[in-house]
Amino acid sequence: MFYTYILIGVKCPKTYVGHTNDWERRLLKHNSGYGVFTKRYGPWKIIHKEEFLTEKESIKREKYFKSAAGRRWMKKNLFENARVAER
Repeated sequence: MFYTYILIGVKCPKTYVGHTNDWERRLLKHNSGYGVFTKRYGPWKIIHKEEFLTEKESIKREKYFKSAAGRRWMKKNLFENARVAER
């Protein structure tokens, strides 16, 4: 299985989108300072993940989330819902 995931910084409102075949291991790598971007804005928590049968599908979804339409989807479905839940 392959996963597309969205992380959010615990201390700052930065997001990170990626894909992997082991999301738990990947989250640990991000939080241990692996990678320039994730090292700078971590620690991270996962706010969304989707499962796919092929890596190709996972990469396609990652590219979508990085597009303008994907960012709008994230804002509407993840961030606005989170604000409502906090009330």
